[in-house]
Amino acid sequence: MIPAVSRGRWIAVYAGWIALCAILFLALAGVEDPSRRRDRILSNDAGRRALSLLRQSDRSRFREFEVVHVAYAGAGEGGEGGRWVVLCDRVPHSGLRKAVVVEVDARGGRLVRVRKPEW
Repeated sequence: MIPAVSRGRWIAVYAGWIALCAILFLALAGVEDPSRRRDRILSNDAGRRALSLLRQSDRSRFREFEVVHVAYAGAGEGGEGGRWVVLCDRVPHSGLRKAVVVEVDARGGRLVRVRKPEW
């Protein structure tokens, strides 16, 4: 049996926790989510855009390709501006023998370049 005094303390802790969560929710409502920055497209969109651009360039060659990995590269990391670096490989995966890297502009999704992966 739980004593009545102990039950009262837990109710107070529970109510305090709910109040703290509500305060944090309201205080952080306008804070920018670092994974969804306003100055660039999302990584999922960049992957779809890169695959679309590949298929536009050569539909027959890249028909069986899929996005394997997407990473953000900021300005100065091997390029002029921020961009998404998208690794695409053939299905079934070729162990990167037939893979290509598509670099897509982070702001608008335009093609920066297509290249082979570097080791």
